[in-house]
This record gives sequence, C-alpha cells and structure tokens, in this order.
Amino acid sequence: MTRIVRESQSRLVRHALQAAGLLSLALGVIGIFLPLLPTTPFLLLAAACFMRSSRRFYFWLIGHPRLGPWIRDYLDGEGIPLKGKVYAVGLMWTSILLSCYLIPLLPARLFMLASATLVTIYILRQKTRPVRND
Repeated sequence: MTRIVRESQSRLVRHALQAAGLLSLALGVIGIFLPLLPTTPFLLLAAACFMRSSRRFYFWLIGHPRLGPWIRDYLDGEGIPLKGKVYAVGLMWTSILLSCYLIPLLPARLFMLASATLVTIYILRQKTRPVRND
C-alpha cells in the first residue's frame, strides 16, 4: 500500500511532531518489554507524527525489520498473527495478576483487571493474520 507523506509547512509544527514521534517510538519500544505499556498504538502514533514531519524517519520506521511489520500489517488491515495475540494476552495477564498479588489496594486491583479485560477484548477482536511462508 502506498502512503502519501506530507510534511507540514511550519518548521515549529515539524519539530513538535518529530519530538512527539520520537517519544511515541521510545514508549512503543519500551512497551515491547513491558506488557502494561501498549506497543502498537505508540508505534502507529510515531508513524503518524513522522508522516507529517520527516520523510526520513517515517520511511525508516515502516521499513524497520522489527518494528515496520507491526505498523504495515495494521495499516494494511492484515491483522495480528495468532502467535502475537497469544504472546500479548499471556504476558499482559501474567504481569497483571502478579501486580494484583503485590498491590493490596482494591481500587488499583480493580482498575488493572478492568484495563486488562478491555485490552484483551480489543486484541481478540482484531483480525488474525494468516501464517506467512516467507
């Protein structure tokens, strides 16, 4: 799928979008290792910011061998691989249940469980990408 990259005319807007894109990229990468922090939404936000601020960053991100496929598959409507769904939901629930065990505050536990339930529903409702034979 061809995407049109239109950089903002305003230098200030471009710099602000680049800063937001870099922050989103950093949070997305951290989210790979911390199941409580979502990865894909931050990577999508970074791509959107770079699309309006820097062709170089945008094409680097969508062409990245590890991060690019997540963005391209989502934007192309291909869905999430079953292995990715199982990994995301499994790690998320493991960390949530451990956090609920360690944190005695009932409101915090309820918030974590509600958040995990909603994220699980979202992930499971996404299209499952067929296995590729690349």
